[in-house]
Amino acid sequence: MLPAATLLKKKGANKGAISAFLISTPESGIDSIAISFALLDPIMTVLRPVAAFLTAIGAGFLENFIDWKKKEGPLPLNLSCPVDNCCDGTDCPPEVHARHHTLLDKVGAGLRFGLLEVWGDIVLWFFAGLLVAGGIVALIPDAFMERWLGGGFSSMVMMLVVGIPLYICASASTPVAAALILKGVSPGTALVFLLVGPATNITSLSVLMGILGKRSTLRYLFVVSVFAVCMGLGLDALYHFLGIVPRAVIGKAAESIPSSVKMAGALLLLGLSIRPVLIRIRKKIRRPPLNFRSGFPEMKSPH
Repeated sequence: MLPAATLLKKKGANKGAISAFLISTPESGIDSIAISFALLDPIMTVLRPVAAFLTAIGAGFLENFIDWKKKEGPLPLNLSCPVDNCCDGTDCPPEVHARHHTLLDKVGAGLRFGLLEVWGDIVLWFFAGLLVAGGIVALIPDAFMERWLGGGFSSMVMMLVVGIPLYICASASTPVAAALILKGVSPGTALVFLLVGPATNITSLSVLMGILGKRSTLRYLFVVSVFAVCMGLGLDALYHFLGIVPRAVIGKAAESIPSSVKMAGALLLLGLSIRPVLIRIRKKIRRPPLNFRSGFPEMKSPH
């Protein structure tokens, strides 16, 4: 997200737009929504992107209201071909490169992007989140979670303290949130974790300060924190009003799918995960070749 935000700034986007992009994008992606539907429940699946959207709008409006700098002239448009970049985007308008590829080419490019690139980017984080979720379910007592994170303002402030510095993406945070709810954490407190975890972390704050500035970064954290707590309190109130027990509905949405389809989907997902996982592992263990130069002048052959 941060490289994309840096590129947006170079292209002329203002700080409000960049703030809204950083908050809303992790929560509103199709991957995040699909994982939320499978592991959480329909209420949180809908309210998670809605809460992120409202938070993003609030952060963007506040930033532009306080620090508005008008840009002169329209921003340059990216007219490059979305299928295989056959056009450079300068002398090839959309109506021209739209005729370069058939419908089958476009569908194939979309499937490659979704199944290989998007899933390849999140696969390790997703399985890491599953491992952490399994550890929470197996090791942490229910009474501890219910006592400290069972709901209310204090629970959400405590989750802010944990979630803001934590380095976790939207895909990995979803199974962790599901495990927390199963252990007695209130849905609102889990929503706070889902909102602040992907939007902020201790390693990205220095980069955010470089992109937005110190004051804008503080406003960014303030808006995210306030909206997350308010949305969390509202979500807990909604569950209480509807009389829904969170533990009883978490993960139940996937039961509407036949078990054979779920098994086939799980096998397909594991098959699609092998190649990106191997690529990541090879990049981690691969070492650059050592090139030693003595500094002495090279000996030239007399012939």
